[in-house]
Amino acid sequence: MFLSLPTLTVLIPLISLAGLFYSASVEENFPHGCTSTASLCFYSLLLPITIPVYVFFHLWTWMGIKLFRHN
Repeated sequence: MFLSLPTLTVLIPLISLAGLFYSASVEENFPHGCTSTASLCFYSLLLPITIPVYVFFHLWTWMGIKLFRHN
């Protein structure tokens, strides 16, 4: 069963925010200790940045294809 896009749009930031709050409460040197890829803190900071960048470049590619076809 796949989740719908509106559900994922709400669910992924909430999970990321929960991970961020968990990391902030558990790790002693919280944003400076987020450099290890083995820590949950690293991914809770990376995920909110990755999603808008992916959406931007996906739309940029789609727009480029549309403009190329109509020229």
